[in-house]
Amino acid sequence: MRPTPGLSMTTNAPDPGLKLILGSGSPRRLELLAQIGVTPTAIRPPDIDEDVRKGELPRDYVNRVAREKAEASVITDDEVVLCADTTVALGRRIMAKPADAEEAAAFLHALSGRRHKVITAVAVKRAGQIWQKDLQTTVAFKRMTDQDVYWYLATGDWQGKAGGYGIQGPASAFVTWLNGSFHAVMGLPLPETIGLLTAAGYPVRGDTQ
Repeated sequence: MRPTPGLSMTTNAPDPGLKLILGSGSPRRLELLAQIGVTPTAIRPPDIDEDVRKGELPRDYVNRVAREKAEASVITDDEVVLCADTTVALGRRIMAKPADAEEAAAFLHALSGRRHKVITAVAVKRAGQIWQKDLQTTVAFKRMTDQDVYWYLATGDWQGKAGGYGIQGPASAFVTWLNGSFHAVMGLPLPETIGLLTAAGYPVRGDTQ
C-alpha cells in the first residue's frame, strides 16, 4: 500500500461494530461495493476543491484529491469512511469530468486511436488514520469517427465521468485493449479496496477473527 506521509499505516483488528461511510456520490462505486457484498451505512460525499493545481501530475492529482476527500470527511469513532477519485491522463494532460458536451467531445477526439491511462486512488480513514492506494490502468481506444463521437454524446453517458466516458456503458464499443483493472476504470479497484478496508479493521467478509 502506498504510504501517506505523516499518517499511520497501522493495521487494525477486525471490528464488527464499524459502520462504513461512502464518501462518494458515484452510483458506480456503490454498485461495485455491492458486488463484494458491502453496503454502506450512509453516503456522505465531502465538498472539496477538485481543481487541478498548476504543474500537478495526474497521479499526484488523483492521490491528493482522494486523500483530501478522506481528510474532509467527518466521522465518529465507530465509523470508517471510504473515498476515491478517478482521472484520465493522456500523457501529462489531466482529463477530469467534462464541464459540457463540447469539452467531452474534445476529450474523445483526443483519445481517439490512442492509449491513455486511467488512475484511481482510494483512501480509507478511521480515527484519524488514513490508508491509501492508487492503481493505474492503460486503455486503448479505436480511431473514432465524428459519427461515433456524436452518437456517444447523444447517449448522455459522458456526464460526470472522468475523460468524458464510462467504460461500463456505450463507450465500451470504443475500447480495443486494456491492461490493468476494469473495475478501477469504473472507479473502484475491488481487491485494493478490500485490502484497505481490512487494514482499517472493517470486516469486509464478516470475518471478526
